Amino acid sequence: MEDRPVETREHKSKEQADELFRRIETMLPPESDFIKAEFEGPDIVIYLKNAKALYKDDSVIRNIASSIKKKLIIRSDQGSLMAPEKALETIKQLIPPEAGVGNIKFVPEFSEVYIEALKPGLVIGKSGSTLKSIAMETCWTPKVLRTPTMSSNTISGIRQLMFNESEFRKKFLTSVGKDINKVITKSEWLKATALGGFKEVGRSSLLLETPNSKVILDCGLSPEPSIKGFDANNGSDTNKAFPYLDSANLSINELDAVIITHAHMDHIGFVPYLFKFGYNGPVYCTTPTRDLAALVLNDYMKLVQRSGGTPLYGEKDVKKMLMHMIPRNYDEVTNITDELKLTYHNAGHILGSATVHLHVGEGMYNIVHTGDMKYGFTRLYDPANTKYPRIDSLFIESTNGAPGDISQNRQEAERELMETVRRTITNGGKVIVPLFSVGRSQELQLVLESYMTQPGPYKLDVPVYLDGMLLEASAIHTAYPEYLKESLRHRILNNRSPFESEIFEVIKGEREEVFEKGPSIILASGGMMNGGTSVEYFKRLADDPKNTIIFVGYNSANSLGRKIQNGVKEVPLPDENGKLVPIQCNLGVKSVGGFSGHSDRRQLMSFVENLRPRPKSIFTMHGEESKCEDLARSMGRALHCDARAPMNLDSIRLK
Repeated sequence: MEDRPVETREHKSKEQADELFRRIETMLPPESDFIKAEFEGPDIVIYLKNAKALYKDDSVIRNIASSIKKKLIIRSDQGSLMAPEKALETIKQLIPPEAGVGNIKFVPEFSEVYIEALKPGLVIGKSGSTLKSIAMETCWTPKVLRTPTMSSNTISGIRQLMFNESEFRKKFLTSVGKDINKVITKSEWLKATALGGFKEVGRSSLLLETPNSKVILDCGLSPEPSIKGFDANNGSDTNKAFPYLDSANLSINELDAVIITHAHMDHIGFVPYLFKFGYNGPVYCTTPTRDLAALVLNDYMKLVQRSGGTPLYGEKDVKKMLMHMIPRNYDEVTNITDELKLTYHNAGHILGSATVHLHVGEGMYNIVHTGDMKYGFTRLYDPANTKYPRIDSLFIESTNGAPGDISQNRQEAERELMETVRRTITNGGKVIVPLFSVGRSQELQLVLESYMTQPGPYKLDVPVYLDGMLLEASAIHTAYPEYLKESLRHRILNNRSPFESEIFEVIKGEREEVFEKGPSIILASGGMMNGGTSVEYFKRLADDPKNTIIFVGYNSANSLGRKIQNGVKEVPLPDENGKLVPIQCNLGVKSVGGFSGHSDRRQLMSFVENLRPRPKSIFTMHGEESKCEDLARSMGRALHCDARAPMNLDSIRLK
């Protein structure tokens, strides 16, 4: 008796799916020879014997997709596919040599052929003409992947993993598709629970629940405790690193989805742990976020091991996470359950970073979650999006939310940075710039490349050394120019990538030449100096007053970077044998605040004032306690709405 309601829902779900597929079939031209339709993740796939009939008229697919309000994928059934050897010859004949085609891989499970190229536009052809020719002549559906202009082990590894695991991916996506399209009863309430990152920076996580759906937005680690890895004897510190998943009385198997805003550790660092302990559901993100996640998570594991700790998870857990990721584009509406629709929008923070718009029910409620965002000028990205279909509640970051958190004018900040660099170089010193490998590193590369290659006082004839993970991160940027500002995108597409300027020298292996040679600029990974190559350079260069360390990003309260910023004269750091030795801080210390990937106080206020439509409720997060509280009060007054600063473990009934 207890199983009947479930059986009834499953029966209704099948009936509903069959009805939808029959409706699609009636909208197809008879000559396409419909075989079947099925759910694949959030999309619908149609298999045809004669897909050529649809390639001749794009409007048919557009009309069907518009009618059913789902993304539609057209594939030939496997019996219609040209033999891969012959298809390969045909594809090579259709694509011009100057496209720079690399790997071509056939994936029978999806009836797709992956084509990697330096110039995807030439593979696509005018108005998609070359892609249509490939599909019509071979019956394989072409998927074009951009080859990064710089070598990237991360991208090649992920693409190979997706290829190797295509059979698993097919089964997984089919299973997810069925789960998404289950018939459920109408939800009557919506609740949000703060699991981490509220009145603090780190371990960001928010649980959204209805009677039928449970999703988590971000699932990160805090920067300081987590870097030590897992230590049973250090429970109090370690517990501060993790979201409060246990306290939410939440079973991992109850989760319908994990939604990721961007690939920083305080937003993604705990996700592989979910898979280690049994989560097998989808993780939604943008494609650059997927690739950067692999980079930063693997770097985290190495860093913990080098520090003598034990990482929370291993490489197999990260790979499992990657295999369960479902990338989505900006502005692409995606059903992630039968009652939740997800749309990503540009957040302007790092490559692929996104604000999240969630539409709950049939007009029941709408949420915008900013993740980390930048509503101001950068050389890399356009400012965060401010236009949404509807906003009932806004969850907004507050990293720089205090009244005094006002960034320098960007032009002034750049000149101050370059003047500090010029003065140090003139005095015979070296400059260290500790950087987050993703975002700030590329921003600083653009600034230095701009000033040092143009006539003027800052055209300095010294090397700019790149060391650490930032080089791989820059390579990933070149694979996704569509996520960058138009001027930068244009340079990359025309083989003039500023990340490959002649002023940059890559450090591979020994660093002695950097220390032995004369004045130089060193861009090193490890923005807060809790780890990374910046710490190694600091150890060697800290005692010389001719040198300067320049901070251009946020340092958390207990980080080494914050201590140096605050003027500490000596810090104990481990030598090559792991023994703590005192390091004298005699070098110059400079902080330049105009380069943050976060909005300052004025930009945060401007963002909410320009939101359309205006939110009815505002909840601040991702900031120190006083900043969250002050920003909430100010936004409430400015918008005449309810605005609060929840704390971790607070549950809020939104509807």
